[in-house]
Amino acid sequence: MLDLLRADRVVTVVRAPEIGDARDLCAALVAGGIHVVELTYTTPDLPRHLERAASTAAETGAVVGAGTVQTGAQAKQAIDAGAQFLVTPGQGPEAGAIAEAARAAGIPLALGALTPSEVMTALALGSDAVKIFPAHQFGPKYFKDLSGPFPGVPLIPSGGVNAGNARDFLAAGALAVSAGTDVVSPADVAAGNWPDITAKAAAFCKALQ
Repeated sequence: MLDLLRADRVVTVVRAPEIGDARDLCAALVAGGIHVVELTYTTPDLPRHLERAASTAAETGAVVGAGTVQTGAQAKQAIDAGAQFLVTPGQGPEAGAIAEAARAAGIPLALGALTPSEVMTALALGSDAVKIFPAHQFGPKYFKDLSGPFPGVPLIPSGGVNAGNARDFLAAGALAVSAGTDVVSPADVAAGNWPDITAKAAAFCKALQ
């Protein structure tokens, strides 16, 4: 996952009330240049979608993980369904259990954080990268400030990142950015508008150049 993020500089975060077909969704994103796909627990029946996406990953070329993971039980459930990485929105009381589940499975983990103290806690728990959320509330300058005490730490801004500000976050030191509704609107995902998603993914990737 981290190698792909260094190459693509973007992960897509999918939040939708329904996913028409997770395999087709991943194929559409890869066709637009985005290979790292985060399906979230805000989508009902997430394990089924994860299993579909993971079982066809060799075909689509996507690396698929689970996001909005908040408990150890969710972490294990996602891993059993084939998740190749885990992402949390923050650090709740079960952050340690989530980290342990990721370690046991040998998959990358990105714990959510906002403050320097939370970044330090995420690193102490073994997070491979740290998701900074909500990034748009503080902007790219905050990312540059974080890079001072945490040089070389893979930081990923999430929340409010779009084609207009993504390059600024990368220039401020982000490993990669999270693309949300700019690329995968809930309506497009639910309706299976795969050509539109491919076009939006390609446009987002172009904006990063």
